[in-house]
Amino acid sequence: QGRLVESGGGLVKAGNSLTLSCVASGRSFSSHPMGWFRQGPGKEREFVAAISPSGLSEIYSDSVKGRFTISRENIKNTMYLQMNNLNLEDTAVYFCAASRSLTTISELLNTAPQAPSEYEYWGQGTQVTVSS
Repeated sequence: QGRLVESGGGLVKAGNSLTLSCVASGRSFSSHPMGWFRQGPGKEREFVAAISPSGLSEIYSDSVKGRFTISRENIKNTMYLQMNNLNLEDTAVYFCAASRSLTTISELLNTAPQAPSEYEYWGQGTQVTVSS
């Protein structure tokens, strides 16, 4: 079994930056695509960013593209989300997630799913609050 734990959330003023971390344990996630999702107050959980197992492919939602950067260090079983120029709409609980293990070279290089249904492992979430 695998476990994901997020950290790095907090209260930050609009325009500032924050970096979230997701540490995996219990198994290696180096062959799993991983992603970040968020759920704001009164909103559905939404996709933020995803990264392929190799780290070579990244995909972002339109709302964070150009401001957020996803990355991973497989040797540390850790994923990150660098968030710059935060705005009030970024206030949410942020969840990290891992999809199923992949095996082909093409999948390992390129697969970074956006749908929550593609993910099997979820963290408990970390709160990010952006103030004006």
